[in-house]
Amino acid sequence: MIILNGKIIGEFYILMDFTIALVEDNKINRNTFMQKIKMFPNLHLLFAADNGNTCMEELKGLPHQQLPQVIFMDLEMPEMDGIETIRLAKSLYPHIHFIVLTVFDDDEKIFEAIKAGASGYLLKHEPAGILQDAIVNILESGGAPMSPAIARKALQLLSLSTARVDSTQNHNNALPQAITDREKEILQFMVNGWDAKRIASELNLSVLTVRKHIANIYDKLHVNSKAQVISMAHKNNWV
Repeated sequence: MIILNGKIIGEFYILMDFTIALVEDNKINRNTFMQKIKMFPNLHLLFAADNGNTCMEELKGLPHQQLPQVIFMDLEMPEMDGIETIRLAKSLYPHIHFIVLTVFDDDEKIFEAIKAGASGYLLKHEPAGILQDAIVNILESGGAPMSPAIARKALQLLSLSTARVDSTQNHNNALPQAITDREKEILQFMVNGWDAKRIASELNLSVLTVRKHIANIYDKLHVNSKAQVISMAHKNNWV
């Protein structure tokens, strides 16, 4: 049978051809990668560069229709590292997809590479089949392939990032530090619908003193009515 892009259309199995490139400064790693790619006749390695500058030179010398569809990119390289290379190449060749190859699930590098434009993130020890699957995943499904260890790390980082945002929002929603403890107490009574006279009686203060505190609350919250104070208090969970 014929399976074309996952569809059965006859009696043979047809593989789509893909053009790729590699940017890796370590010769042993380059050779290992190329040996893996040779296992798949439908994967055509256009070039293997040893740093970002060489990669950009290789791309500049190719006609547009012959540019690689996917470039596997090392991160730690001399002259121009992988993240900077991805950022620059993406601005010039936005249709090229980049898959990071790394030996470390470094927290900062993961997000920096994704922000630069990387479409996937794999550990270098992944077997040949995973490399091919990653290419197909990106080009045919629009996916974002990641090694399981990287995916777990990315989820952990996302969780921490979300927690920081929530913490910041909660901090931003806090009462201004200029509000005194007495003013907080009076604010609570105001939100409960008490007027100045009743608050004064409850706190054993003069009505004039309570009204002065209320005026200070208005000033510090930049409002001019009790309704606005109550609205802000509920919106920011002050009560």
